[in-house]
Amino acid sequence: MVADSLASKTLSLEKLGIKNAKINYQLSPEKLHEISVENDMGTTASSGALAVNTGTFTGRSPLDRFIVRDAKTEDKVWWGNINLPFGEEAFAKLKAKVANYLSEKEIYVRDSYACADENYRLNIRVINEYPWSNMFAYNMFLRPTVEELKTFDPEWTILNAPGFLADPEVDGTRQSNFAILSFTEKTIIIGGTGYTGEIKKGIFSALNFILPVEKETLPMHCSANVGDNGETAIFFGLSGTGKTTLSADPERKLIGDDEHGWTKENTIFNFEGGCYAKVINLSKENEPDIFNAIKPGAILENVILDDNGNVAFEDTSITQNTRVSYPINHIDNIQEPSVGKNPKNIFFLTADAFGVLPPISKLTPGQAAYHFISGYTAKVAGTEAGVTEPQPSFSACFGAPFMPLHPTKYAEMLSEKMKASGVNVWLINTGWTGGPYGVGSRMKLKYTRAMIKAAMNGELPQETSHDHYHIHSVFGLAQPRTCPGVPTEVLSPRATWNNDEGYYATANKLARSFKDNFKKFEEYASEEIMNGQPPLG
Repeated sequence: MVADSLASKTLSLEKLGIKNAKINYQLSPEKLHEISVENDMGTTASSGALAVNTGTFTGRSPLDRFIVRDAKTEDKVWWGNINLPFGEEAFAKLKAKVANYLSEKEIYVRDSYACADENYRLNIRVINEYPWSNMFAYNMFLRPTVEELKTFDPEWTILNAPGFLADPEVDGTRQSNFAILSFTEKTIIIGGTGYTGEIKKGIFSALNFILPVEKETLPMHCSANVGDNGETAIFFGLSGTGKTTLSADPERKLIGDDEHGWTKENTIFNFEGGCYAKVINLSKENEPDIFNAIKPGAILENVILDDNGNVAFEDTSITQNTRVSYPINHIDNIQEPSVGKNPKNIFFLTADAFGVLPPISKLTPGQAAYHFISGYTAKVAGTEAGVTEPQPSFSACFGAPFMPLHPTKYAEMLSEKMKASGVNVWLINTGWTGGPYGVGSRMKLKYTRAMIKAAMNGELPQETSHDHYHIHSVFGLAQPRTCPGVPTEVLSPRATWNNDEGYYATANKLARSFKDNFKKFEEYASEEIMNGQPPLG
């Protein structure tokens, strides 16, 4: 670790407009933990982790995330209700205000990088108002060696000032909080919110533009692991579909849990140096890896502690989005470095609360692109106010809020890579069987694990011939007739219902939801992608 005194003497932020600040550079997580507690900004849990409260915002604020609209982004970004434009002049003025706000203060600076593959490395300088935000950057980004720091040249800069409140009428923001990316200046400014996820997702959004446009590399919102045979598996899935659970396999090494790139050289690499996991209802029995990672060096966000410092994981009085961040080396069975080769299987995870999708289906390249763009799962009753029955939920590319380009750009890259590498893509329904939510039951985890294991071990046929697969009449999906470790009747969702009329009525209703959702993508989609849609007329 670089000595604090040396770093303070040699580091200057005046080019950014930050003047006369007391710079704490590259402090250890132990020191940042200590400072946070000393300044009543956090407490130490019984596990030794630092527990903090992020303030008013306990999650991202999508309507307050902007991209600067300029010559670099004008014709490339998919502008709309996800990628909101911000003016160049307004950005320059607001950035100057944030820099002025950080001047004269005691601040925390960290040099780190994203992308575990050195050929794609992105050097980042993070400048934080709060010590625990800087500790989060230590956990989540990759950590340079002392030798690398001597010649470190930051390419991107993050100015993170939770205490700075914008004036919407003057600054052009929607409200007092904001997260704004400038691809020309290679700068992210974040203000008015202490939620650390804005730091992590800011760089993810940047890479989701840079990698496909400049590096011919597909960025993915997914987890990944690798087996002893060197074959890599990729897991896409929205919240509640089992992405973390199913990628944490004791027989395979974890590459990463959230953000990855797929290179033109056909390797998979983690963007990050840590994990940022939900801890609502966490237990050692169900999620031992995450539970055991909560130790000194980890940061708990917005949890409730009892008088002895124990976390009440079931307590959602602050938020349901309780979180923990920790360096990836808090997990025992990891791939080092976080790079995998030979991707062979991709799994799209969906928790279908309608209970009509097959528990496993083999997808064609066109279907894979279609379902990737759709990013389907379902909300069940009680998850949100007003939700009284299952509702379809779509998030393009399984990560729409972080994708600056049009979703079809990522989908076409996925199809190309599938074909070039011979990878298999599977749709896995971790949701309901035997009927919809409230009637049927959740698919047993042991069956889902058995299906994924069979797919990875090559125990499911490659060719989707009639002898081995049934083609679903509503969705056009190839569902295997048999699978080791899974009762045959479970593989047919229709058979589990014992009510053909009800099943097909529900299946057609969901298929129409897919088609309605996809209308906004049709003019951009290729014929192959359109052929991947449900054949429902």
